[in-house]
Amino acid sequence: MKTEKKRFLAGVLLLAAFSVWTLAVRTIDVRPIGPRQSAVGFAALNGRFHRLTNVHWALYTLTDWLGLVPIFVCLLFACIGLAQLVRRRSLFQVDLDIRLLGVYYALVIFAYLLFEAVPINCRPVLIEGVLEASYPSSTTLLVLSVMPTLCFQAERRLKSAALRRGIKLLTVLFSLFMVAGRLLSGVHWFTDIVGAILLSGELFYLYQASVLRFCKE
Repeated sequence: MKTEKKRFLAGVLLLAAFSVWTLAVRTIDVRPIGPRQSAVGFAALNGRFHRLTNVHWALYTLTDWLGLVPIFVCLLFACIGLAQLVRRRSLFQVDLDIRLLGVYYALVIFAYLLFEAVPINCRPVLIEGVLEASYPSSTTLLVLSVMPTLCFQAERRLKSAALRRGIKLLTVLFSLFMVAGRLLSGVHWFTDIVGAILLSGELFYLYQASVLRFCKE
């Protein structure tokens, strides 16, 4: 099986897993354990994990600010695309993988806005007195959707193997820290983090499969 087919299959399977997980969060052990008696799925699991971690505002603030890193990555690729557009004077002359990346980032934003508009779970804490939507974790979704594209594009565009390995190592360490930080900060339910991991994996694998299928090296 070709690599792109494996990535596409992985994306489809993760989409199915995310759909099932979201339905489960909405229907299994739903009880009002959140602030202002907000109902939460997997109440026993989420409540137990939240009591275990408690809330760490410093970690929340740190990971919130570090959430700017993937935004800068998006801006980096936007600048690459803009430079190609200005130089080549046609959108269709911009590298296809960069155009697909723009579509991919738009889908990530759409997913974020969708779950803000249709809340599945609300946070286990109030943020400045406001009960915010919490599923899936938006910061986790952003990090795990964007940072893998940095590694993927580095593999395609950089000739230096050492530089590619360095970017991959830093990206993996940063992503692990951010996921662990959001999980342990206590501002999300455990199921919110799992949902973000599944959704970001699905989106990235489908993007990767599209690039491998339609773009030349």
